[in-house]
Amino acid sequence: MRRKLVVGNWKMHGTTQSNASLLQSVAAGVGQGADVAVCVPFPYLSQAQSLLQGTAVTWGAQDVSAHAQGAYTGEVCAAMLRDFACRYVIVGHSERRRQYGEDDTQVVAKVKVALAEGVSPIICVGETLEQRERKLTKMVLTQQLDAVLRGCGVEALAQSVLAYEPIWAIGTGSTATPEQAQEAHALLRARAATADVSVAAQLRILYGGSVKAANAEALFACPDIDGGLVGGASLVAEEFLAIAAAAQ
Repeated sequence: MRRKLVVGNWKMHGTTQSNASLLQSVAAGVGQGADVAVCVPFPYLSQAQSLLQGTAVTWGAQDVSAHAQGAYTGEVCAAMLRDFACRYVIVGHSERRRQYGEDDTQVVAKVKVALAEGVSPIICVGETLEQRERKLTKMVLTQQLDAVLRGCGVEALAQSVLAYEPIWAIGTGSTATPEQAQEAHALLRARAATADVSVAAQLRILYGGSVKAANAEALFACPDIDGGLVGGASLVAEEFLAIAAAAQ
């Protein structure tokens, strides 16, 4: 059995005051039936570590440099994330790919440096509305996953998490049905199985398409959906806890 995982992606939100209330509420309210984590902005990693250590909630970052160290002003390397005891780091998020031009080569490099420091990458894949309408979903997802398999080996997936982001269903007013989400998750698992059946069977694949308390239970009931990568709803303790409860 794959244990469900619910990860909050705060994106560029938060203050030390609001964070304290949110983190304390989540830590106090989360149950034991699923794994729960929050990926906070870099400046708040110390605060997350301080408030969450010893609780059932783990923490992580939203990005990592592709370089191990060096003269890369403004970058944050995986060893720095390890210093703050980060369990996870989001890699290849659709916003990083779309707004900052990250490609599969950069994603692979980031997966490698994260794993080298013992931080589990949450590797994001997904198709745009145009790609979906052109019936390119399978090609896009396969290409993005294959880049990781070629560049890192299937053993990297054994230490990673996948997240399917239907970009066309994020902030657009469109919503992926549980059936559509399950279809994409099954496709990804089947592709991973071509490299290693046992790794694919244990691989946790999260759904990252506007998960809310209202749709979480139906999504998490699908056989290949192992939890959620939660955006805006992770900023409201009650909503995030309701999603985590649905995973339990």
